[in-house]
Amino acid sequence: MNREILVLVEALAHEKNVEKEVVFGALELALASATKKRYEEEVEIRVSIDRHTGAYRSFRVWDVVEDNDHEEPSRQIAITDAPEYSADLSVGDVWEVELEPIEFGRIGAQAAKQVILQKIRDAEREQNLNDFLQRREHIVSGSIKRIERGNAILELGKLEAILPRDQMIPKENLRVGDRVKAFLLRIDRNGRGPQLVLSRIAPEFMAKLFELEVPEIENNLIELKGVARDPGMRAKIAVKSNDQRVDPQGTCIGVRGTRVNAVSNELAGERVDIVLWSADAAQFAINALSPAEVSSIILDEDTHSMDVVVDEDNLAMAIGRGGQNVKLAAELTGWKLNIMTVDEAEQKHEEEFTKIRALFIQALDIDEDVADVLVQEGFNTLEEVAYVPLNEMLEIEAFDEETVNELRSRARDALLTQAIAREEKLEHQSEDLKTLEGMTSELATVLAENDIHTRDDLADLAVDELTEMTGIDAETAKQLIMKAREHLFA
Repeated sequence: MNREILVLVEALAHEKNVEKEVVFGALELALASATKKRYEEEVEIRVSIDRHTGAYRSFRVWDVVEDNDHEEPSRQIAITDAPEYSADLSVGDVWEVELEPIEFGRIGAQAAKQVILQKIRDAEREQNLNDFLQRREHIVSGSIKRIERGNAILELGKLEAILPRDQMIPKENLRVGDRVKAFLLRIDRNGRGPQLVLSRIAPEFMAKLFELEVPEIENNLIELKGVARDPGMRAKIAVKSNDQRVDPQGTCIGVRGTRVNAVSNELAGERVDIVLWSADAAQFAINALSPAEVSSIILDEDTHSMDVVVDEDNLAMAIGRGGQNVKLAAELTGWKLNIMTVDEAEQKHEEEFTKIRALFIQALDIDEDVADVLVQEGFNTLEEVAYVPLNEMLEIEAFDEETVNELRSRARDALLTQAIAREEKLEHQSEDLKTLEGMTSELATVLAENDIHTRDDLADLAVDELTEMTGIDAETAKQLIMKAREHLFA
C-alpha cells in the first residue's frame, strides 16, 4: 500500500507538471480530511507521509491556549489543564496523539479526492504564474475569451487575465475573439478567477507602448519623464534627450508621424502631445501647455502653483475643451496651473498689492509711501521684513539704517503679538476638535484664527468654506467635516 502512494505521487507530479512535494502535501490534507470524518465534533488532524517509504502516520492535534481563550475543547487545551497531558507544555505549544491510520483505499471519498485535485490545480496555476512572471512582461497580448459582467477575460497561453471594465478605454467596443494589448496592472494571488489584472488606461501602458515603438528609449538615448492621459481622448508625454545629437520630440513622433500614430491607433485614436521636459518648472509648464503661447508665468512655491498668463487669443487653447489641456499639463508637471488673461493677472496683482500694503500699514504702523516701497521691493510677509538679512534691506535706496532697524523691530513685535493671540485662541479650542481624526496642529491654528473653536463649529462649515479658509483640497475638507459630524448621527 505504501508503494502505491509513491507511485501515485510520481504519476501525478509528472502529469500535472508540479513538484512531488506539492502532491505529498495534497495527499496529507486529503488523508487528514478523511480521518476527520471519524469524529462528530470539529477536530484538528495532521497526517505525515514518509517521502521515501510512503508510510504515513496520523495525529490528533490540540493547541495550548490561555484559560480565557479556551473556546474549542475539541481542538484546544487550557494552560491550567496542560499538566494532565505533559509537564513541559506552555501557551503556544501543540499536543499531539497518534491515531490508527485509516486504510488508503478509503481515500476514494469524494471530499478527500477534491482536496487532492484542488491542491494540484492551485499548484499548477501557481507554477504557470511564476513561469509568466519570470519573463518580466509588462505588456501582454491575448484574445478575449469571454465577457463577464462587462469585464473582458483574456487568454494568455496557460493563463487567464482580466481586463476590468473600469480599466478599458471609454467608448472602446471590445468583443469576444478580439486580440488586445494591455498593461499588467497587478497580480491578485488571492482570487479564484484570473490572477492577472490588466489595464488599457494606465499611464504606464502608453509609456511601454512608446518603448516598443522607439528603440532610442530602450537604448536610454531618450528618457520618458512622465505621462498624463485622458484615456481615448488626449494625452501628453514628457521626453528628455540623454544625447545632444538626438531630438527627443522628432524621434518619438517618427517619420511622417509613424511612431506616435502607431501608439495612437493602439489606444483607440487617443491624440498624443510630445512635450519637451525641462528641469526648470516654469519652462516645463510652458512646454506642457503647448500649442498655446504663454505671455508670462509666476511660481508660488508655498502653494506649489503657477499663475499662467496668456493673451485672449490663446486663452481657449491653453484651457482646452472642457479644461482638458490645462488638466493634462498640470498632471504632467505636478503643479497647479491657474490660467488667466493679462487683464485678470493685472487685477490679481493689484488686489495682492493692496492687501499686502494694508497689512504692512496696520501691523508696522507706517504710512502708505513706506509700505509701497516694501511691496515694490518684493516683501510679501512680516516674516520677510523681520528676518531678511540686514545687508539686503540696507540696499533699498529709500531706507537708511535707522529706518531698516525700526522696521525689523516693529515686524518682530507684530509677529510676537500675533503668536500670543493665536495661542490664546488655541486655548479656547475644545479638546475634541484638536484630537479629531485628520486634524493637525497647523490646521487647528488656522481654524482658531478663523474662530472655529469646537467640533460643532467645524461641522457647520460647508466644504468650499473650509477649503477657502485653510487651503486644503476639497476631498480632505469633506472627510474632515464628516468626521466632525459623526457624533450628530450616533
